[in-house]
Amino acid sequence: MTNYVLNTWYPLAWSRDIGRALSSRRITGRDIVLYRTEQGWVAALDDVCPHRLLPLSMGKLKGDAIECGYHGLTFDCAGKCVRIPGQERIPPSAEVRSYPTHENMGLVWIWMGEPALADVSKVFDLPQYHDPKWSAVEGDALAIEANYLSLADNLCDPSHVSFVHLSTLGNAASEGVPVQFEQQAGKLLTWRWIIDAPAIPLFQTFGDFKGHVDRWHYYHYHAPSIAVVDFGSAATGIGAPEGRRDDCIQIYACHFITPVDEHRCIDHWLHVKNFQADEATNAAMSAEFRVAFNEDKAILEAIGRNERRLEGWKRVHLAIDGAPVRMRRMVDKLIEAERDAALPAREPMNPLRRQA
Repeated sequence: MTNYVLNTWYPLAWSRDIGRALSSRRITGRDIVLYRTEQGWVAALDDVCPHRLLPLSMGKLKGDAIECGYHGLTFDCAGKCVRIPGQERIPPSAEVRSYPTHENMGLVWIWMGEPALADVSKVFDLPQYHDPKWSAVEGDALAIEANYLSLADNLCDPSHVSFVHLSTLGNAASEGVPVQFEQQAGKLLTWRWIIDAPAIPLFQTFGDFKGHVDRWHYYHYHAPSIAVVDFGSAATGIGAPEGRRDDCIQIYACHFITPVDEHRCIDHWLHVKNFQADEATNAAMSAEFRVAFNEDKAILEAIGRNERRLEGWKRVHLAIDGAPVRMRRMVDKLIEAERDAALPAREPMNPLRRQA
């Protein structure tokens, strides 16, 4: 069974999809009922009535409270039972857990761990998303039948682009270019440059390049479930590798991963680019990304099927696996740290007792 980091902000749903109706989502193996209160903020509770275990999402929203669809028990947005039809006394156990939420970058974020630790300043943010010189376009909630760490593997691995995304994000010019990586605080950075090569199909369509380009990929992975790919191109020879990128096309492809359960995840993706575009251009660019990310989905789901069928298979490890291996170690350490913090404190051993 998959263990999860809990004291972190996870993306749960697009803000556009949550309104004044009950909506159910699953994350880290738990079902959550969501709705927007009359004041406009998002409430999140365990999607289960503690009486007969009917999902609360099958009930009715009355004001800011949920009425269970089986016997009418009613719970406020903090999870406290406020009404039991035909009974005045409300047992203390008649409550459900509520979860902190926050909205940013078009997404509802949820904190599955200790509520007292839910600092909204720690919700991920990309400054360019808010910059009027850039443009942000929301994508999809791509459901993938694979563990969320398999998707994270993919998003710490620039090398696959040369083989999986030849019609959109890659070309053969990058096949032999080595990948570099560096672990930073709470983050893993993986990158490579492809110098003096043809533009990739996406930039042939949306760029204005007359010849070869210098192309970069920087994969910023923030443990446990966020990956932002900074990629772009500039005409060869203008000095982009040295930092001169005034005349270039640059895009941040943002992947906000929801770990649904052991075998499923959702990739909430969007793109942020350094130029403005009309609605038709934005839609065409999103269509290209949709093709690419569905190619990843097909790969990851096929791997997932084989992982379940060939459990225990010994894999071959390559030099390009350095970043994905480090990524999984980062997540393991976060899980272990939470587990250690949750252990009851041990009474210090009395040295006199030890001598006895």
